[in-house]
Amino acid sequence: MVPPFSMALEQDSIEVYLIDSFVPPENPDVFIVSFYTSDTCLSAILIDGKYEVKISEIFSDNHRAEIDISKYAFRNDKVEFLLITEDAEKNKYKSEKYEFTIPIKKVVQAGGSNLMSCLFGSIVFLTPSPTLVLTKDEKFFSLSKDLPVFAFYSGGFNYPKGYLFVGYSHTFNFAYRNLARLGFKYIFEVPYIEFVSPGISGFSNMKGFNGVSSEVTLGLFKVYSVFTVTAGSRFNIKPGTAGSEFWEFNVGLFSSFFTLHF
Repeated sequence: MVPPFSMALEQDSIEVYLIDSFVPPENPDVFIVSFYTSDTCLSAILIDGKYEVKISEIFSDNHRAEIDISKYAFRNDKVEFLLITEDAEKNKYKSEKYEFTIPIKKVVQAGGSNLMSCLFGSIVFLTPSPTLVLTKDEKFFSLSKDLPVFAFYSGGFNYPKGYLFVGYSHTFNFAYRNLARLGFKYIFEVPYIEFVSPGISGFSNMKGFNGVSSEVTLGLFKVYSVFTVTAGSRFNIKPGTAGSEFWEFNVGLFSSFFTLHF
């Protein structure tokens, strides 16, 4: 049964400006949403087409709520919602559809095996990426891993806007086998795939071979709700040293679930 507040919805005439809509990984039972409207109004939210919650019960143009979603059963990990507004003449309007993603902890609880799923997630998270290393004349096989440390959100997105990462790679039979790395990557969500992520970093073998890198990573598709299969390339060079440049091409997994969020 559709709640009375959702009945007789008309086309949107009160503009809605979504600011935040996310479930924080550290508290996956709470959905946070905030938005502005072009006029003062009452507001509510309709989640997954069936759960309606009032947000502003007094007329306002600034709306915010922290909604307990622990009692709801969702059809999948990507949950659609729309915002409902009501003006002083009791006309009701609906926004376009938005969506948020449920973090792994809530999906795990639905499956009833929190500990095992978190252990499995940790193992997958730490799995190194197979990498092809190409120099001017040779090619090598490498295992590498970039670990997000700090992720930065601006709200309303399935991925952070960017993150600081540390990395390590071991390249078999290469002159510089072990390289440590520190860098930053941006994330741009795009249609048809999950995201495009350009980045910059610095690397060192702690023995005098120090350089800089530029890279781009494609987020192809999600697995287990919080892991994204990726493919990327990275160009590395020690400035001022001819012949030091080399390329890396890798496939791997990305997740910011185990990362500090800001």
